[in-house]
Amino acid sequence: MTTATITRNGKRYVLVPEAQYRRMMPPQFADDLAPRLPEPDADGNRPAVEFARVTIARRILRDRQALGLTQAELAKRAGVREETINRLEKAKHIPNDSTFAKIDRALKAAERTKAKRPRD
Repeated sequence: MTTATITRNGKRYVLVPEAQYRRMMPPQFADDLAPRLPEPDADGNRPAVEFARVTIARRILRDRQALGLTQAELAKRAGVREETINRLEKAKHIPNDSTFAKIDRALKAAERTKAKRPRD
C-alpha cells in the first residue's frame, strides 16, 4: 500500500482512507451525527433503556461506516428495511433478537469480504 502525505505549514500529514480513519477513532468520535448518551442523574446513573438504544445505535453506525456501507446496502445485506437501519442508528428503537442477529451477520460477512480483497 502506498502512503500519501501532505505538508501544510511545515507539518507533515499522512492521508488514510476514510473507512480506515473511522476504524482508528474511538467509538465516541465515530460520527458527529451519532446519538448522544443520556445524561447521568445526580447519582451518576443513566436510564438503562435509553443507554442501550444509543450504545447499539453507535455500534451499528460505526461498524457500517467503517466498512464503507450505506444504510441501504446494510439493509439489503441484512434482509431488513432501510428504515429499520435508520431508526436503529438514530436510537429510536432497540432491535429485536432476530433483527439484531441479521444485522450482526451482515456486518461480519461484509468485514470478511473486505478482509479478503486486496488492499488499495
